[in-house]
Amino acid sequence: MHNFYLFIGDKYKPRFPPFSYPTSKPKRFYSIGKTRERLSARITAAMEAAGIKGGKVIVGKQYCDNEERELTVRKTSVFFSGDGFAAYDHHTGVLVFRVDTYARGPGVVIDELVLMDPVGTSIITLRRKRPSLHNRWEGFLGERAEGQKPLFTVRRSSIFGGDRAGVTVEVHGGSGAGEGVTDYRVEGSFAARCCRVIYAGEGEGEEEGEVVAEIKRKVDPCAHVILGRDVFCLSLRPRVDAAFVMGLVIVLDRICGDEDVGAGVDPAAVAAVEVGCRGGGWGL
Repeated sequence: MHNFYLFIGDKYKPRFPPFSYPTSKPKRFYSIGKTRERLSARITAAMEAAGIKGGKVIVGKQYCDNEERELTVRKTSVFFSGDGFAAYDHHTGVLVFRVDTYARGPGVVIDELVLMDPVGTSIITLRRKRPSLHNRWEGFLGERAEGQKPLFTVRRSSIFGGDRAGVTVEVHGGSGAGEGVTDYRVEGSFAARCCRVIYAGEGEGEEEGEVVAEIKRKVDPCAHVILGRDVFCLSLRPRVDAAFVMGLVIVLDRICGDEDVGAGVDPAAVAAVEVGCRGGGWGL
């Protein structure tokens, strides 16, 4: 496009006649998308440089947030209290995940649960593997099909010790991982709502882990009262797959339940986690 100049005195000033106005938007208006992509790539690179290794895509990229995230999880059910889950975003109150269970009563054993999004689409199918001394569960992507290989497996670290024995998690590949097995472990007491999900690395030989998620007692910010165990906090580090961790919560509830509450749990440790729920620390 040519610039037209109008001679006024000793200076030339640019002037656009009516027929020469630009017909397209300036470049800065249609390059915002690319700018966001570059910014997201820089944030991801910075997090990788910072050593946040446990933030991997396992179920889906849409469940990984670039910032720390906190969910409020409530045990619920369609017909009976304390049988099922609903997870809400702590800041917006929007429903993020839900688990509906319909079968309950004397002699009823639940061997399969489905983690769904708010509209009822299956995200993960969790199935108990029998027989298993370690109380092994398997997680399948979406609705489980015959012959489908599990995305991850969860089991007790030992057949002794109950809730205090710890839980081992093995991820077989994943949506964004390689073909190898990625190990996680759960330390603490889920029954007391005082435990952490720790990234143990890809393979053996890594003793020190990194905390990627934490389950803590919920504190009412207005009344400053610690709520019951049916409502608790699920804190997630940046880039951690929220659907994967929520699947672990469901399995932990089936493996550990409310056993050993108050037995073998250090009250000082529980108090520290309750205070951490207010402050949001990530210490080991």
